[in-house]
Amino acid sequence: MRKRSELRGWVGQWRVMAAAMLGVWLWGGATGPACGQGAAIQARLAAGEFAPALALARQLPEREERDVWLARIAGAQAQTGATRAALRTAEEISDDRVRAQALAAVATVPVGGRGGAALADFQSLINLIQSTVAPESWDLVGGPGSIAPFPTGVYVDPEGLLEKRLRAEPATGLAALRAASKPRAATSDTGRVSALRKISLPRLEKYLHLRLAAGKPPTETMQVLAGLTRIQYVFVYPESGDLVLAGPAGPWRVDEENRVVRSDTGQPVILLDDLVVVLRQRMEGPGEPFGCMINPTRGGLARLRAFLERSKQKPLPPGRRARRQWLDQLRKELGKQDIEIFGIDPATRAARVMVEADYRMKLVGLGLEEAVPGMENYFDSIPVGAGQPPPPMSVVRWWFTLNYHALRTTADRNAFAIVGQGVRVLSENEKLAADGTRIHTGQADLLNQRFAHEFTRHFEALCHKYPVYGELRNLFDLALVCSLIRRERLAEKVSWHMTCFGDPAVYGVARARAPRQVDSVIRHRAVPGGRILAAISGGVMVNPSGLVSRRAILVDGRGTLGYQYGDAKPAELPRGTWWWD
Repeated sequence: MRKRSELRGWVGQWRVMAAAMLGVWLWGGATGPACGQGAAIQARLAAGEFAPALALARQLPEREERDVWLARIAGAQAQTGATRAALRTAEEISDDRVRAQALAAVATVPVGGRGGAALADFQSLINLIQSTVAPESWDLVGGPGSIAPFPTGVYVDPEGLLEKRLRAEPATGLAALRAASKPRAATSDTGRVSALRKISLPRLEKYLHLRLAAGKPPTETMQVLAGLTRIQYVFVYPESGDLVLAGPAGPWRVDEENRVVRSDTGQPVILLDDLVVVLRQRMEGPGEPFGCMINPTRGGLARLRAFLERSKQKPLPPGRRARRQWLDQLRKELGKQDIEIFGIDPATRAARVMVEADYRMKLVGLGLEEAVPGMENYFDSIPVGAGQPPPPMSVVRWWFTLNYHALRTTADRNAFAIVGQGVRVLSENEKLAADGTRIHTGQADLLNQRFAHEFTRHFEALCHKYPVYGELRNLFDLALVCSLIRRERLAEKVSWHMTCFGDPAVYGVARARAPRQVDSVIRHRAVPGGRILAAISGGVMVNPSGLVSRRAILVDGRGTLGYQYGDAKPAELPRGTWWWD
């Protein structure tokens, strides 16, 4: 039986402790302090004099006692209907465990009911779709289909088939509703370009939790992490309780594929839901990889092999029609490819990004989507010499994995720098048995290796052409950072217990139907003496554990990281602030 995860253990511990504390102090009536300043606060509360009670509570020298009394005052304010005042009082509570329990008590709506909202309000769009597109197929009326806001470049039909989203739409009511639902570009200070924007995770969680308790969704700025596009540094400030992610940021917009990208560069921004999903995965299963696989089925490969053997026995009739019929039959024999998502919730946006990035990488490899200048696709590079037969069909395997050179740290291990591009492609040639079984060889031929190398070398340019690859790199950055937070116990250093991010009952990320199948990626080319045929498998493998081991993290001896750390230190921040430049 699988052991309970460490994260769930943390959540359970703070709930038990906070409930016990509040049972005595918040709701215990006469069981609170009976003398001294506590008695004075109690007397003010009994008289309904919240402002004097707050002034006295703020004067208490011990943080633990002060937090308990603030929680009690917040509860009393909420009981009189003064919800906004109760939330402002709860905001002053230092211990996030006590604050979380107080917010659960003063919440005006069920906590988590508004979590994970998409950037725009798509409800009117959803209603239109459900009433006009196959109305009997949606789960609202007992059908198999579901729909939810999901900003990504692909969609999943009611049967779980992944397809590319069309860029152009006719000028119908659907297009008008979509245009009206697009969020505006950031107009606050987040709209300016920043070489190094800093985001305090404990502060972000605090103010998100306060909004949820008030029945409000995350702000747009929260959902896009203030326009952050890469994570370059992780800074720890125990004295102020800040665990900080830092990297470049700027204004954002929604592109034609519904991706949130920088307005000036087109780079995808890091999203709050992706952060929460990856953080939970790394805390719950710190040594477990996550990723996806897209593979032809064994039966499909067996049918395809048999069909090709039959095709050799008689020449293909001349003409385009005969060739088209032959290709249609070939695709039918191979069928669809299965999608497997492991280690992470398959219904989340993060899972869908991995699947789409993997699928579109295969399209580039076979020349079905354009590569970038200076990069040749794999299929067109397959040579056939004069008088030589074409190579036998094989299953080529390509997959994404991490590509970081190192993590650097200061001697006190309070500052960390991420070094490396982030993503690379690996390759393998698999043999194909008569029954469709794919046999791993652990080796790749020179052409296969060259494509993987070229994709990695041109990755930055590919990110600009196809932002989904940048979204995949954002997930890799998050996986590395979240593994670092757990391995180095950085949350414990700043007394952060993830009472909101760590608990799906408090903050629920957006979820949609998980993809199960996708059209097979295969390409055919007629050559003298036969045909060249290639089928592709592969996936995404995310396993940052080795990069965050004690030996793998290098101590910075030049002092530049320490300078960045000191320069990024938060000053006295205004109330409600969780990011700064």
